[in-house]
Amino acid sequence: MLFRQARPPLGWGLRRPQAWGPRRYMQQRSSPQEADIPSARAGLGTFFQGQPSLGNQYSEDALLRGSLKRQLPTQVFAEVNQDLQRFGARVSDEILSLGQECEAKPPRLKQFDGWGQHVDHILTCSAWKKLKGISAEEGLIAIGYERKYSSWSRMYQVAKLFLFSPSSGMFICPLAMTDGAARVLEVMNPSGAAGEAFGHLTSRDPKHFWTSGQWMTERKGGSDVAHGTETVALKQEDGTYKLFGLKWFTSSTDADMTLALARIRDAQGSVTKGTRGLSLFFLKPQDEQGQVNGLEVQRLKEKLGTRQLATAELLLDGARAHLVSQEGRGVATIANMLTITRIYNAVCAVGFMRRVVTMAREYATKRFAFGKFLKDHPLHTHILARMEVQTRGGFLLVMEVGRLLGLKETNLASAQDSHLLRLLASVTKLYTGKQAMAVVSEGLECFGGQGYMEDTSLAGILRDTQVLTIWEGTTNILALDTLYVLAKSQGQVMQAFSASVQEKVASASNHSELAPSIQCLRDALRRLAWQVERLLAQGSTSMEMEARALAYTLARIYIGALLIEHAAWAEASPSDVYASQRWCEQDLCPLDTAQRAGCYGAAAVCRDIALVYEASPTSKGKEGTQAPR
Repeated sequence: MLFRQARPPLGWGLRRPQAWGPRRYMQQRSSPQEADIPSARAGLGTFFQGQPSLGNQYSEDALLRGSLKRQLPTQVFAEVNQDLQRFGARVSDEILSLGQECEAKPPRLKQFDGWGQHVDHILTCSAWKKLKGISAEEGLIAIGYERKYSSWSRMYQVAKLFLFSPSSGMFICPLAMTDGAARVLEVMNPSGAAGEAFGHLTSRDPKHFWTSGQWMTERKGGSDVAHGTETVALKQEDGTYKLFGLKWFTSSTDADMTLALARIRDAQGSVTKGTRGLSLFFLKPQDEQGQVNGLEVQRLKEKLGTRQLATAELLLDGARAHLVSQEGRGVATIANMLTITRIYNAVCAVGFMRRVVTMAREYATKRFAFGKFLKDHPLHTHILARMEVQTRGGFLLVMEVGRLLGLKETNLASAQDSHLLRLLASVTKLYTGKQAMAVVSEGLECFGGQGYMEDTSLAGILRDTQVLTIWEGTTNILALDTLYVLAKSQGQVMQAFSASVQEKVASASNHSELAPSIQCLRDALRRLAWQVERLLAQGSTSMEMEARALAYTLARIYIGALLIEHAAWAEASPSDVYASQRWCEQDLCPLDTAQRAGCYGAAAVCRDIALVYEASPTSKGKEGTQAPR
């Protein structure tokens, strides 16, 4: 019979006092001669790769502390600093442990009870429930709505979410939905059950606190809700509605409430197509008696990552709901929600980046290879520095959007601030999602084979990061949104962007070390302005082709301005200056570079099609796919 003993935590080769199973017996039989052989079982002791440790995630993040100190009023920073210092220790201990348990114990669906009754209960582990309570206690949603520090409250909240996110077992996802729903309800101020929900969503009392779901995506899928939403709403005599339809992806399906889009059917049995036919509804998955509210869970989705989250395919079969928006104004009503959930997506992205960089940095002080520690290999530290610069840039961009959101919600935003928020919400989500994939993937490589092991928790970070390019709009969708924003504003958004960049770099005009970086940034801004003017004037198919490069250019230029602004701060460190210099060494205007290289235009469209479909059966016999010679 084999011996069975608990394995050590994670996969980092912690010291094993006893071997597992029959190997223990083999060790006891080893001879003295065998003990002298390093590779013999008797000669093995402590494993050679030490596990990277996590300290206080706030006190060890100089940029986070410096950013808050630079921007917040003195008294506000003093109070926020004290809370985040305490919280930084909690995320590395208690919250991290709970998050790992959520990964190990994903939700499961119980469709029937023992007597065959259809119950559709989504069962989550105790750690998931504890994280919900902690979210309430720590005010992770409440901070943004109590507005104790006026517009600065959102920056404080973003900083706290940034610390929470990588340890939370993806509980930041239901918090994103919750915050977005809270903002919608705050703005709309509905009566009845929907109005009462706002107090639950923003509560600090774990017994009173609710999370919200977001049920928008249907069978046709994706961001095109205008043409993909088939759910129908029938008005009842008491003023409520019954919803009928299939929601293909429902985020946070185990939440206490949700917001959903549907088309109201009129007395003649018809609905309005397109965006103008969509209305927004509030509903609870269960009624006051705890019974399922006209829902059938078809299945839980099997996903690459975010396995901690209950994502389900739902049939709405007469689910009772309350109208939140005006009829036909559902998409306009969720605009505030989309801004917030996109910011959360970016917070999650930079949180993962920071976590992987922190662990890789720590590991480099412990891993000994080729005669010295990894930290003493110049190539390795050069790559770590590159990852650090990307992380810093993404973080400052997220904090900037949080600042703008706070100004907007407290009616302190200027016209320039409002234009920037509309533009940067999409750009920030788009760019940080891509940044995170690159940084996290590179980070895993820093651990060698250990980075590919499930029980080190590193592989799970990579899986979870992949969704950040998809949630709340894919990269291409948000790139097109960026183009739309610039075109619709007739130059006002671009003017606001340029003015903001110029203001930030002007603060560093007397800093000689930053002069070359400032020149690079101003040159890139000039090239961008020319390209945007060209794009909006020509209005051709190539506009769509250039949308992603446009968004990347906006992100890189604005991040460069933020890094320079921070480096010019009186208390900035030499590393802050160097980070801004490293950032500005890259191509800050890929839109201009690609356009000058002939990557766009009608001819490029034909070449792209011919290249992609050259060997595809669908291209045979079709005209218009031959690349021009």
